[in-house]
Amino acid sequence: MKLLKTVLFVFAMFLSANAFAQKKVETTVIKTAIYCDHCKQCESCGDRLNVGLLKTKGVQMVVLDEKAMTITVTYNTKKTDLATIKTAISKLGYDADDIKADEVAYDSLDGCCKK
Repeated sequence: MKLLKTVLFVFAMFLSANAFAQKKVETTVIKTAIYCDHCKQCESCGDRLNVGLLKTKGVQMVVLDEKAMTITVTYNTKKTDLATIKTAISKLGYDADDIKADEVAYDSLDGCCKK
């Protein structure tokens, strides 16, 4: 009987620890400024946003909508946060809501991607 209680206790601890360890995924839409109409295919900005943001720990998916001038990002909240993602976008040369693009990164964008 004592062994059964111990096994049940260990099992319950395992289940509760597993529940807390599960990742929490969120999706957010970030307003940006995109000035070309071919950003998804553009050699500099399309890959720059997708590949650059996917290198950010915790970012799982990036969808660029150049018409709405938004970047939809799905990320694991246990590995990153919204401020880190916005900073990463800024360092790629793009505005991210209230965070302005890093000037050096912005200057390295193609002319079609600038205002």
